[in-house]
Amino acid sequence: MRVFHLAAECYPVAKVGGLADVVGALPKYQNQEGLQAAVVLPYYNRKFVQESEFDVVFEASNLLGTKRYEFQIWKERTNKLGFELFLIYMPGLLDREEVYCYPDEREQFIAFQLAFLDWINWSQQKPDIIHCHDHHVGLIPFLLKYSALYKRLANTPTVFTIHNGQYHGAFGYDKFKYLPEVDMNHAGLLDWNGAINPLASAIKCCYKYTAVSPSYLNELEYQSNGLEYLFWLEKARGQGIINGIDTEVWDPAGDPMIAAPIQAGTPDEGKQKNKAALCEHFGLSPDLPLISFIGRLVTEKGADLLPQAFQNSLDKHAGKLNIIMLGAGDKETEAALEALKEKYPVNYKTFIGYNEALAHQIYAGSDFLLMPSRVEPCGLNQLYALRYGTVPMVRRTGGLIDTVVDFGDEGGYGICFRQSSTADIEHATDRALELYENQEHLQLLRKRMMALDFSWNQSAQQYINLYKSLKPNI
Repeated sequence: MRVFHLAAECYPVAKVGGLADVVGALPKYQNQEGLQAAVVLPYYNRKFVQESEFDVVFEASNLLGTKRYEFQIWKERTNKLGFELFLIYMPGLLDREEVYCYPDEREQFIAFQLAFLDWINWSQQKPDIIHCHDHHVGLIPFLLKYSALYKRLANTPTVFTIHNGQYHGAFGYDKFKYLPEVDMNHAGLLDWNGAINPLASAIKCCYKYTAVSPSYLNELEYQSNGLEYLFWLEKARGQGIINGIDTEVWDPAGDPMIAAPIQAGTPDEGKQKNKAALCEHFGLSPDLPLISFIGRLVTEKGADLLPQAFQNSLDKHAGKLNIIMLGAGDKETEAALEALKEKYPVNYKTFIGYNEALAHQIYAGSDFLLMPSRVEPCGLNQLYALRYGTVPMVRRTGGLIDTVVDFGDEGGYGICFRQSSTADIEHATDRALELYENQEHLQLLRKRMMALDFSWNQSAQQYINLYKSLKPNI
């Protein structure tokens, strides 16, 4: 079975968020199970591309409105990521460094989708399944069914995965001219609330859609930025499949980015060495409990709550708690978090931005990882934390419900709270410090966490079973 994954991001080619981690891992694990899974991305002028070798396997041109664009399909030569990687290079649109935030972003992703369809339509690359990830490629299911240009592909099953239902990629009908000729009897399938909505269209037109956790699938019916009724109508075609993590990249026993290996059966020595290295890097005492936050500084992640919550906890537990924050996003939140360093120079540190190696070291060296998310479709950070023996402190939402059990419950290992509020964060911090005082219990939880299996193996098989239900003869 040949499967093409289409997305805007893929680690390590281009990463902004968790979408990249999923697209960079799921196809590799599917290939290990016997599929022929490949990834198709826009071309990005970034380090991975600059340092890799590619062959041009297809060349053509297409129209975007009245303007014709030449494009090429580049194939990475060695399959070093564990799957075939294809990039679509189109001078003037798909030849840039950043993934998002260009003024002609809608045109970029429309051009990407049309070039992909033209390629597989006129070449020998017809897949058995097309797996689309998020709204950036949400027009594919509609165009396959209702554009005569792609009649040869019309029966190709499509799977659409929602990584974040808050973002729809909607645009006005003034851009309808960029689409190829379509059957206008079905043009309403593009529409939601008077605009062309790629996410809504994909849900209506794909064969099956998935959300990245079972709990998030349910939440979409009451928290999806205006698509709640649509998800209620279409829920019979939805399936929640929890994301996994790439256990080869995230391997505490062999991670080259951390100071010392952490062994699952005896984690405490490795944890302490990594904590010492992390605290030395930031100028903190390794003798105090360490709570960290890693993520985008946006309201979805509850980042606006952090400055006040951190201040209150640092005041309440004066000199008895260390906090590290790694992230970037809203400038006011960045400034507020930075300002705390002057007030708490001994116990509080920040790194504004993102650094992959530092993130690995924080997972390895922290005692606790805070995730006060308002929206968390699956969450990967808590899975990385569990893998490295770091207790996750999470709000009960989305995939955090499916992956973290409170240590006060039978078999539990994390710290859970219900509201995105400073009070709940502070209470979770109080519980973390109480747990830290009971080192014997904390050591037991570390072993329990590191014995959990959140690899992609099981989830990859669930996707394969889904594909087979759409292509039963393969």
